[in-house]
Amino acid sequence: MLRRILAMSRYIMLVPIVGTLFCFVALTLYEVIYLVFGAFEAIEKGAISAKSVKMLAVGIVEAVDVFLIAIAVYITSIGLYSLFIDDTLPMPKWLQINDLDDLKSNLVSVVIAVLAVLFLREAVAWDGTRDVAAFGVALALVIVALTFFLKKNAAKKN
Repeated sequence: MLRRILAMSRYIMLVPIVGTLFCFVALTLYEVIYLVFGAFEAIEKGAISAKSVKMLAVGIVEAVDVFLIAIAVYITSIGLYSLFIDDTLPMPKWLQINDLDDLKSNLVSVVIAVLAVLFLREAVAWDGTRDVAAFGVALALVIVALTFFLKKNAAKKN
């Protein structure tokens, strides 16, 4: 009886799976709508200048950042589904998740990409008044630590 209850309890994971899937869809749709409205607003204003192009570039980089975060949420959703509900879910080889370490590694990889986009956004928007180098060094340290985590997990698997 207890074995059956424990086996069925894994379906409680449907709550975070559905929740993260909903968040992925919401983030993606929201950002697409934001980009469409932003494009119409830019066309309506009709301002063509070096500053407006730079602001457009910053907006695009910020959109990429949001999409990367949405992807991280999606990976979490399908990873949890694969781990707890159905491990036969067809996925590309790079996204196959066999244990929680695989899920963490995929998420850390996306976080590294998000941090790189974050720095790119700051570098593009840099106006010469802030210290971008210190921000870059801080992000680099975090990326190095996360890369060390990835290497350690990969070595542990082999």
